[in-house]
Amino acid sequence: MGICSLAVRGAGAAVLIAVWAPPPASAHDQDQVKAQVTPQNAAPGGQVEVRVKGCSGTTGAAGSGAFTRDAELTGRDGKQNTLTGTTRVKRGVSGTYEITVTCDGHPHQGVGTVQVGGAAPQTPTAPVHAGGGGTAPLTSAAAAPEETGPGTRHAVIGLVLAAVAAVAVALRSVRRRRPE
Repeated sequence: MGICSLAVRGAGAAVLIAVWAPPPASAHDQDQVKAQVTPQNAAPGGQVEVRVKGCSGTTGAAGSGAFTRDAELTGRDGKQNTLTGTTRVKRGVSGTYEITVTCDGHPHQGVGTVQVGGAAPQTPTAPVHAGGGGTAPLTSAAAAPEETGPGTRHAVIGLVLAAVAAVAVALRSVRRRRPE
């Protein structure tokens, strides 16, 4: 009798929870939140702007498997206005990734996509030779050996000149000391 009574009580509790629980978010709620990424075809390692419309409130977050971290969204009330944020695309990824927006207290999955393709943006790795205008590419190869600094030949010439100067100073001081 104890087990049967326990089962009846458990069934009654399940009915109460079903009646009082809020209904799950409908597909219509998901359709109101939309995310858009600029640029549309993002480069790995590049920065993107995420624009979201349809969220209540002034903050949120947009995440994707393509992003290095979630984009922090801010702006005016998203129902009428747009929430925006920026993030970076991971290096080494390509393809189409879904965007999940978290706002209004819960996630909205698949409300946009980000297309990743192309090469990573080029960043300088060494100083650029400035000046020369259109002749810079022609002169940079010829000037490269001289940019390394003085070599052994210059050091020897400098030592010889210093020795000659020292001898000249010594001879001059000896001549002044001798009485004539």
